[in-house]
Amino acid sequence: MKILNKILILAAVAVSAVSCDLTLLPEDEVTPKQYFATESDLALWSNKFYNYLLETADVGINDADDKIDNGLSNFIAGSRNPASESWSFSQLREINYLLEHLDQCTDRGVALKYEAVARFFRAYFYFVKVRAYGDVPYYDHVLASNDPDLFRARDDRGYVMDKVLEDFDFAAKNLPSSWGTKSTRVTKWAALAYASRAALFEGTFRRYHAATLFKNDDKNAEKAEKYLRIAADCAAEFIASAPYSLYNTGDESYRDLFWADDAKTTEVVLCRRYDAGAGVTHSVPQSINFGRTSLTRGFINHYLMADGSRFTDKKDYDKMFYTEVAKNRDPRMAQTVLCPGYKMVGASTVTRSKLYSHTGYEPIKFLSTAAKANPGAGTSDWICMRAAEVYLNYAEALAELGTLTQNDLDISVNRIRKRAGMPDLKMADANANLDPYLFDYYKNVTKSANTGVILEIRRERTVELVMEPPYRSWDLFRWKEAKIALNTVRPWEGVYIPGDGTYDMDGDGKDDLEIYSDTPKSTCETKLKIGSDIIVNKNGYIEGYSENKYGTNWDDERDYLWPIPASQRVLNHNLTQNPGYQDGLSF
Repeated sequence: MKILNKILILAAVAVSAVSCDLTLLPEDEVTPKQYFATESDLALWSNKFYNYLLETADVGINDADDKIDNGLSNFIAGSRNPASESWSFSQLREINYLLEHLDQCTDRGVALKYEAVARFFRAYFYFVKVRAYGDVPYYDHVLASNDPDLFRARDDRGYVMDKVLEDFDFAAKNLPSSWGTKSTRVTKWAALAYASRAALFEGTFRRYHAATLFKNDDKNAEKAEKYLRIAADCAAEFIASAPYSLYNTGDESYRDLFWADDAKTTEVVLCRRYDAGAGVTHSVPQSINFGRTSLTRGFINHYLMADGSRFTDKKDYDKMFYTEVAKNRDPRMAQTVLCPGYKMVGASTVTRSKLYSHTGYEPIKFLSTAAKANPGAGTSDWICMRAAEVYLNYAEALAELGTLTQNDLDISVNRIRKRAGMPDLKMADANANLDPYLFDYYKNVTKSANTGVILEIRRERTVELVMEPPYRSWDLFRWKEAKIALNTVRPWEGVYIPGDGTYDMDGDGKDDLEIYSDTPKSTCETKLKIGSDIIVNKNGYIEGYSENKYGTNWDDERDYLWPIPASQRVLNHNLTQNPGYQDGLSF
């Protein structure tokens, strides 16, 4: 075993959340036996896992049917190809390296704790790989230069996901319940929460892709059910025992979650810490403003009315202007989207919409003060996992299994609705009177006695988790809805424009926006010309991309997986390519 040239000691890693220089120490000063002997050593080595593997503060990485910005993701644009795809297993090597040297720590309790940390991150590493590529080679040890496993074939995704869930299970049983930190380290509860995310993804992905990607697996239905049960069981243990609840303080508790400089540990299970004093900041608010992050009409239509009735049941709902759309809706809408009456944190005056975004619907989620909108000025902690997601995972898994009860909804979805100030979801009503809008929106949804409540759970997931990990695109992928949601069948439409005229955007009784086709005729502060300032399609909606032609060649047996990098296939001829991708290689 090569020693110190393989040991990367991170000088500033204890701070986490910052990319740091790695320093190689001379081989004659420290050995693995010496280095991995104390908890300080193990902590220093494992801290880098948080930097490498957890989501960073970013809202521009996964556009979908709910959100777009200045550019489209490569899976929407149809630009994925084996030649440009790449992957790295270097982080996995460092995880396995730690695991192989834990016997050098004399304190077995400490060693066990850090084994759990390492296995949590190995599970997370492989879940992300399977989510994108399907079958991947599984390595549970450090590879030497002459190891035959260097040329290992891809392992079946079921085998890998079983290993993922074994690691999460070990982590849940051996991680501390708390480190005494502000939700910045993985715990028993984080392991259960992430296990519910991973198992729900695999269970629903297998269920909805049974006729395509798993058509040759005669035990796929059994496997899908297995993963859904694991998702439900992990979420159930979290709900019953974890010291988390929904943050519910103040008039806008939902909004307050996402601009807080100190994560609301009542609800936040795991986050990335940001601190201007430590020089660790992000640019999420600036990205939202200057990246023209835009929410879509399809997303807006998911919000219920404040009394729990369906907005899309209202007469002419699809011909309402921005101000009318915002009236009497689920309170989360005004805490997520710039609506009439919006005030920035600390501001005394209203910020009115100027229909600046690509769709006219601008997000305010993650925004606080005007000063924080400058480049690199964001200091709010970035939430990687919170209790609300676990509640939603629980309800969805049970609904797909067909075992959901009203009590299950009451301890999960209805807790979320209560925090929002919304009426309870009634299972019997949802199933007896399913929403025709959602039924048409999610065309591949499971057709069963539970279809109505599955759709309502999807509604809650859509509005509650918008712009957050695990990101909307992955939900569309596991539900097999991307072909319709991400192409010309459903364009990225926004605000409905009744026609030329002036409009009161802040509800103060005075018109402040003029929309015109030829020449402006008013003294309004903001004037937008159709065709140049805003693009209005034939149906009367602002359209985010006027010539959207993406997704027209979508292939259900190809496009729900990413291509295996051609560069890796050149190095390892045992790696097969995913269906439908051509990389010019003959093996």
